This record gives sequence, C-alpha cells and structure tokens, in this order.
Amino acid sequence: MTDNDRGYFIGSDTEYTIDALIQKILDGEKQYDLSKIVSAYELADKYHSGQKRESGEPYITHPLAVAYILLELGMDTDTVCAALLHDVVEDTDCTLEELQKRFGPDVAMLVNGVTKLKKVATFTKDEQKAENIRKILLAMSEDIRVIIIKLADRLHNMRTLNFCRDEKRRVIAHETMNIYAPIAHRLGIRSIKDELEDLSFYYLDPYAYEEIDRQMELRRESRGKLIEDIKAMIGERLAQEFDPVPLIEGRVKSNYGIYKKVYRDGKEIDQIYDRYAVRIIVDTVTECYSVLGIIHDMFKPIPNRFKDYISTPKPNMYQSLHTTVIGRQGIPFEVQIRTWEMHRTAEYGIAAHWKYKEGVRSSAKDDNRLAWIRQIIESQQESNDVEEIVRAIKNDLAPEDIFAFTPKGDMITLPMGSTVIDFAYAIHTEVGHRMCGAKADKKMVSYDYQIKTGEIIEILTTNVEGHGPSRSWLNMCKTNEAKSKIRSWFKKERREENIFEGRNALEREFRRNMIRVPEEELEDFLRMDMHRHNCETLDDFFAAIGYGGVVLSKVMQRLKTEYNKKYGEKINSTLTEDFKPRRSKNSSGVIVDGIDDCVIKFAQCCNPLPGDEIVGFITRGHGISVHKCDCVNYRSQKDDPESAQRWVPVKWAETKDNKGYFKTTLDIIAVDRIGLLADVSSALAMINIYIHESASRELKNGNAILSITLSIAGMDQLNGVIQKIKKIKNVISVERSGK
Repeated sequence: MTDNDRGYFIGSDTEYTIDALIQKILDGEKQYDLSKIVSAYELADKYHSGQKRESGEPYITHPLAVAYILLELGMDTDTVCAALLHDVVEDTDCTLEELQKRFGPDVAMLVNGVTKLKKVATFTKDEQKAENIRKILLAMSEDIRVIIIKLADRLHNMRTLNFCRDEKRRVIAHETMNIYAPIAHRLGIRSIKDELEDLSFYYLDPYAYEEIDRQMELRRESRGKLIEDIKAMIGERLAQEFDPVPLIEGRVKSNYGIYKKVYRDGKEIDQIYDRYAVRIIVDTVTECYSVLGIIHDMFKPIPNRFKDYISTPKPNMYQSLHTTVIGRQGIPFEVQIRTWEMHRTAEYGIAAHWKYKEGVRSSAKDDNRLAWIRQIIESQQESNDVEEIVRAIKNDLAPEDIFAFTPKGDMITLPMGSTVIDFAYAIHTEVGHRMCGAKADKKMVSYDYQIKTGEIIEILTTNVEGHGPSRSWLNMCKTNEAKSKIRSWFKKERREENIFEGRNALEREFRRNMIRVPEEELEDFLRMDMHRHNCETLDDFFAAIGYGGVVLSKVMQRLKTEYNKKYGEKINSTLTEDFKPRRSKNSSGVIVDGIDDCVIKFAQCCNPLPGDEIVGFITRGHGISVHKCDCVNYRSQKDDPESAQRWVPVKWAETKDNKGYFKTTLDIIAVDRIGLLADVSSALAMINIYIHESASRELKNGNAILSITLSIAGMDQLNGVIQKIKKIKNVISVERSGK
C-alpha cells in the first residue's frame, strides 16, 4: 500500500516518536521553532496519557504521525503544533483558552477548526455530520491550514483502518472517498489524494483491489525493466542537449486510477495508455517545450493524447505537459514534462505556495483559490442533508474537469457532465438568469447539452423584463453553484408561485403516503421541520419546498412516523368503534368485506379497473381507497405494522350490467410526426372513447410520448383500446400508466 513509485509518503512506514519528529526537523532545510513544537508534544502527551488507539498503541502516536506528515508537506511551526494538539480539546479536558494562552491565537484557531462539534440534542446523526462538514469548510475558507491538518489526520487514520470493525471501516472509507479525496485533489496534493483513494478503494471493494494488484504484480518485473529502459534512452538523448541532464523519474498509475478505467470505462489493463509514465523535470518553461520536441522525435506520439496544462493550468494549479507515445516495444506510455516549481505544486498543491510570515496572511490570488469553498458553504447553508452536501463536494471538486471557452477566449473550467446552464452561471449570475439559448461551436444546442473540452460556448441572453430561469433547469445543471443561483432566484422573485407550488407538492406527497392532517393542525404538525429549515410561518415552509430549499423526499419518512404516532390511536379507535363486520355491496361496483355503508374511491396512484386484482385501504374520513394489488404504495406499505390492519379485502361485484366508467391513463410512445395526436384522437372517437385530458412531449431520441386519460368500462375494453392504438402508424408502444 505504500509503494514509493506511486508517490506515497515515505513517512508511511515510520515509527512515530518525538525523537523521530525532532530528527526530521533537524534533517530538513526549513527553520522551525523546535522548543514550541516540543512543548506542544509534552502537553498532548500529558492530556492523552493512558488513552489507547484501537490498535492498542498509545494514542500519542497518532498526533505524532499527523505532525510527521505535515512536515513532509513543509508546513509551518504553528501547523505542526496544531497537529500535535488537534485532539486534546475534543477528547480530553484541555480547553481552547489554555492553548491560546500557551501557544498563541493561531494554534488555538487551527485546533478549533479541526475539532468536531459537541453533540447537540436537537441534531440527528446526519445533521450532526452535516454541521461538522460545514464547520470544517468554513474554517478552511478562512485558513487553508485547517483542511491540510484534517487531510493528514484522515491519511493516518486510513493507514491504520484495519484495526477498526468492518462496518466502521466501510463508513470511514466511503466518507474519505467522497469528501476528503476530492478536496485533496482540488488543493493539488496529489500524494495524499492518491493514497486516500487507494486505501478507500481497498476497504470498499477488496476483491477488485486484489485483482488489480495481482495483475500489476504479474507485470512488476517487466514493468520495472520497461521503465528503466525508457529512462536510459531518454537520458542518453537529453545528455546531448542539456548539462546537467534533467531528472527523469518513473511512475505507475495508482490501483484506484486503473480501477476507474478498467471497471468504469470497460477497458483492459493493457489498453490503459497512461498506466506507465516517465516524468522529466527541467529548470524553465522553455526547456519543457524543447524536451517535448525531443520526445516526439524519439517516439511516435498517439494522436489526441497531448495535453498542455502549462498554458491552461488545472483549477488546482497543476501545470505540466502530458503526451502519450509508443515505445520501441510497442507499449504506450505517458511522458510528463514540468519545471521544479511545477513539480512542487503537483506534489504538494496549495501547501507548496501557502506562506506564513509574521503579520501576513494570504494574498488576493490565494483568496481566489479558496472561492470554491465559500460557494459550497453559501449554497449549503440551509441544508442539513449530508447526502446533499457530499453531492455538492463531489460535483464541484470532481477530478475529471472540462475546459471550454467563451467567444472572447476566456476559459471556463467545469466538472465533467456540466451543461450550458452551468457554463452560463459560471460566467455571471445575470447571464444565467437571462439565458434564452446557447451555441456550441456556433451550432444551437439544447439546455441539457453537455459541454466537451475545447468547445466555444456562446450564451444567448434576453433583456425581456421578468425573464428568469426555469424550474426544469434544476434537473439539467450539474454544478452546485448553478443550482444554488437558480434556487435563490426563485426564492426572491417568485414567492407567491413558490408557496403555491410548495403547498401542492406537499399535498401530493401527503396523498401518496395517505397522510391527512386537519388544516388547523397542519402548522403544529410541521413545526419541527419548519424550525429545522428556519421557516417562521407555513407560507415560508411552502415557499422553501417550492424553490427547492426543502426536499420532500428527505422529510417524508419522519413525517410519516410522526403522523402514525400522533393520529394512529385515533384511526384505530375509529376502526374499532364505527365499523361492524358485515358485507356490503356499494354502487361503485366494489364489494368490501367487514365494512358497512362506507364511501368508496379509486386511488389515483394506480387507477384500478374492473378485472384488476384489488385491495382496500381504510382512509381517515374518506372511506375506502381501492388500489391495485401491484400498486407501488400497497407493496411498500402492506407489511408496515402501523398500517397493516387498515388494509382490507375487496373485490369487484359480479354483475354483468355494470355501466360504471373509470378513469385510466395510457402512455403512448411513437416516432414524432405531424398529425400523430390527431390520428390517436380520431381512432378513439371511432370507438366512442371519451378523452378527459392529454399531454405530449418530445424525447431526446426523436420520439414522442403522449399521455391520455380516458373513461374505460373495464379491462376488456381497455385491451381493445390498446390494440386499436397500436395499429396507428409509427406507434412503438402503448402501456397503462401507474398514475
């Protein structure tokens, strides 16, 4: 797990003691306040005395390891002191006031930044986790050293994760892969990013890891010889042009990097062109391009595999020339060419540039590098949903970036899969709000068009008063920045519309989950969720649902539990007192066992028809709701102990002269053409079928979908209607909708 040829820290096999830490400081060229660091160690050792890690080692070995990793990154004295003390406030009786008094405000601030919040009674486990993530992001937006300490802390925890129980290992590995590895990537700290990904991969999918490791082991001898031969050839040629000869290194792609291409992209290991790489480090940018010419003269370059990250650096400051060539053995390999300054940035990222001097913090350039952190914080300030925050981090910090250009030549960097909506909002908020169309390389494209690297994107805007984004854009855009700006627009500009949309959405979810709360009790019923989302009134809560600030799917489970707890006793009482075991035949054509003189209604979630197998549900105040036996709602709730007793057997009345009609909806997919809807309407009119409503929309593949709601007497008639529609020209399929 710690192969040096993969760029992992040489400190990963170190025995962590204060003597080793002091020796590391003395061996380096950087000046440290050694007495301050030793004092920090002595205080940490005192407070952690008697504490053990899950491995059985003294706890102090962990902060020592974190401090050692930070020395590898070249961090300053206060950062090393904070690393030694990073757990004393969280796990012992030590206070921030004591740290500030003994080591100064910087050390206290850094320790506070990495200290988890104390458990708050009103928080759920997920809300607690969300608050801790948000706290770390907020602290790192003010001082980047906070997250660098946290990354070093997580790296050592991952190296010793085998001592944890299996379930905990998976949770920590999943969090590392989704949060900490993407942040390490965005900060440009490649060595930490690669090791975090490999370690997480090992615990999340050990079988795939072992398989790739085995395949690479089989190639180890030939791999070593191949890289050494290539290095010798290049060194011999460069010796003719340079004195001294530039440094030439070999590199093997990480296991997780290979896994992504093998399993995600469906490639064989031998098809991964950059699994072997040679890195050449020179003194100047001019020499980078000179070496590139020599490499292309020596080896045959593979088309479309050249990337110039010197002229267009990655968002994490990474710069280098990449080219993939084929060696004399016919094996492709990648060549990376960079200067020493670029190399330090590639290995240590922002840590290589973050300078701390007395009285100096960060420059405007440094502040710009951290703008993405503040965007995540601002966009997630109302969310207590861990999944939403993690999704924001993954989307906005994705390792796979695309680079596109405005017509003026300005480069915009976005995550892979971003659409023209994301591009518009990345230019400016108002450009996004006023967008009315887009072009990619001078061709009109749809709003959900996914941008490709190198394209020139032109955003068309309008000055029409009141023009703004569409709610459907929220499902098309990828970046959290765009979604946040769209939600903010609706929040400010469409409050009445948001209230209307939010109330309707909540009512639909209540109906789907069979929740019926009296209007006068609704505010009290929703009070806890209103408080969690900072809503003072019901209208505020409805508006938050309307603009997307509250995701109903995330709160419905709690509301269902609360509903059963609060109203379940009343429902059971009503069942016991009001219903007597008799058989009743209703005018609806449905026979209900055990209930007399009750109202029958047909559930809109499945629209049962005579001939369907059906079941009844006792609703609160609305009689019996009849569902199909294969209805999603019935299947998901039939085994719920809270509602199981409310499901009752029902069946269709056996009468041949039943003249009742029932609504049902058909979804028709057909090749889109002029006159399609007219042909369908005409065919139904010929067999006297009444159409209540119809809607149609175009699909991405050029087809169209028509949804029509009809009055049908039963299954026999419905089957006849379906067969009739299937005979219409260009109709591909006809299916009964679940709605």
